[in-house]
Amino acid sequence: MKFTTLLSAAVLLSSTALVSAETLKWARAGDSLTLDPHAQNEGPTSTLAHQIMEPLVMRDHSGAIVPALATEWAPSTDNPNIWTFTLREGVTYHDGAAFTAEDVVFSLNRAMTPDSDYKELLASVKEVRAVGDYTIEIETDGPNPIMPNNLTNMFIMDKDWAEANGAVKVQDYEGGEDTFAAKNANGTGAYRLVSREPDVRTVLEAYDGYWGADEFPLQVTRIEYTPIQNPATRVAALLSGEVDFIQDVPVQDLARVAGTDGLDVRTTAQNRVIFFGLNAGDSDLANDNVEGANPLADVRVRKAMSMAINRDAIQQVVMRGQSDPAGMIAPPFVNGWDADMDASSVTDIEGAKALMAEAGYSDGFAIQLDCPNDRYINDEGICQAAVGMLAQIGITVNLDAKPKAQHFPLLSNLETDFYMLGWGVPTYDSEYIFNFLVHGRDDKYGSWNATRYNNDALNEKIVSLASNTDLEARNADIAAIWEVVQDEAIYIPLHHQVLNWGMKASVGTVVEPEDSPKIKYFEMN
Repeated sequence: MKFTTLLSAAVLLSSTALVSAETLKWARAGDSLTLDPHAQNEGPTSTLAHQIMEPLVMRDHSGAIVPALATEWAPSTDNPNIWTFTLREGVTYHDGAAFTAEDVVFSLNRAMTPDSDYKELLASVKEVRAVGDYTIEIETDGPNPIMPNNLTNMFIMDKDWAEANGAVKVQDYEGGEDTFAAKNANGTGAYRLVSREPDVRTVLEAYDGYWGADEFPLQVTRIEYTPIQNPATRVAALLSGEVDFIQDVPVQDLARVAGTDGLDVRTTAQNRVIFFGLNAGDSDLANDNVEGANPLADVRVRKAMSMAINRDAIQQVVMRGQSDPAGMIAPPFVNGWDADMDASSVTDIEGAKALMAEAGYSDGFAIQLDCPNDRYINDEGICQAAVGMLAQIGITVNLDAKPKAQHFPLLSNLETDFYMLGWGVPTYDSEYIFNFLVHGRDDKYGSWNATRYNNDALNEKIVSLASNTDLEARNADIAAIWEVVQDEAIYIPLHHQVLNWGMKASVGTVVEPEDSPKIKYFEMN
C-alpha cells in the first residue's frame, strides 16, 4: 500500500494495469531538458533523443563506433582535410519523408550555430556539403583525425520538417525560449514520439518503417518513460512492478533491489567524472562575503579547497562504495587520462589551512555552492558532505540545491561562482573535455566553462589538437594541457561514477559506460 501511494504521487499507472511483454516502462531521476536535438548536450537529453533520432555514427552498448545513418566513412585520399560519409539509402522519417544528404548538411550547419550546445564538436569544420543524394563531405581546418568520434550524438533532423515548423533555429534553452522542436520530434530512429509531458511522461512507439528492423532485436514496441526524482519513489516503482527499468538505483537500496526475486542490479564503471567548478576569473564574486576581491582567483585557495575534500569519506559514507575517487576530470576510458594525476587528490586539512593563511584568508570566507538534486547519483548528498568538509578550513558554504533544469542555466549564463558538474566523454578523447570545459568561452568553444578561466596560449594549444594527425605529438600536447589544468586547479575532481541499473530479470540488456541505453537493443524475455 505504501508503494502504491508513492507511485500515485509520481503520476504513474496503477499497479493493477496490465502491461504487455513488449512495453518497457522506464524511469530515471530526471527528464530530458528538451527535444531540440542541438540545444542541450546533456546525458538524459541525448539518451531520449537516441530513441527517436539518429546520428551518422553511434556507439553500441559495448562502446564501439558503428554505422547509423552513414554506412561508410573515411578521410579523402585527395585531401586529408576532408572526411567523406556514404549515407544509408531507403531511410525515412517518422512522417514518411525521405532522408537525404541535404538533411545532414542542414543539421550539421544548425549544430554549429551559437545557440547549439554541440558547436565545440564541430569547431574545426569549414564546410559541410552534399556531393550527391547520399554522400556528404565534411571539410575541416586541417586534418581532423577523430571527426567520427565527434558525431556519435550529433542528431540529424529533416530539413523540410524544420522549415515547415519554424525550427530552423536552435532553441535558446538558457534564455528560456520555447519552440516547436523543444516538444516535438520527427526522426529516423526506431521509436516515434506519441506524447510528451515534460517532467511527467513521454510515450514512444516502434516506428514500423524503421530501416533497422532486420538488424536490431526491436522487441520493445512501446516505451513509457517517467522521470521520478525522489529516490524512494523510484525504487518503489521498480519493486512494485510499476516500472521495468530504472537507470539510477539509489546506492542505499542496491542490496534491497538485488535481493528481490525477479529483479537484477547490473553494474559497470561509468564514463563520467563528478567535480566542482570554481569562478577563477572574475575580479569579484556575487555569491560570497568578500567585498572587492575574489578569493577563488587565488590558486592557493582553490588548491586548499580541493585538499579539504575527503573523497574516501564521500565514497564510503555518501556513495556506499559506489564511486572511485578522482584527481582529474577525465575518466579512465579517455585518451589522455593519467593514473598518477588521477591519484593526486589527497586530504590534508592542516596543509589546506596553511594555504588559506598564505593567501590571506586565515579566517575563511562564505560562499554559495550551487548543486543539482536530480542529475547525478546522490548529487545533493555529496554537496552536503562538502559543506562540512570545507567548514574545517574556515569556508562557510551556503548550499543551494535545485533541479537540473534550473541548475544548468546558472552555468550557461555565468550566474554561479561555485558549482557541481558531471562530465562524460562520448568521444573518448581529452579534446572533448578541453573544448567544453577548459578553453575560454567564445562563439565556438567553452560553452560549459563557467570558471571564467581563459588562457590564450592554452586555448591555442587546445584548438591545434583538432588538426594534429601525428598521434604521438598530439598525445604529448594533451599531456601538457593536462599539466596546466592540474596546476591551475579550476576544478575540484570528486569521483568517477559507478552505474547501477535496476531492472526486471526478464529485461535483456547490458550496462554501457555512457549511461545511454538504446532500447532497440533490448530483449524482453
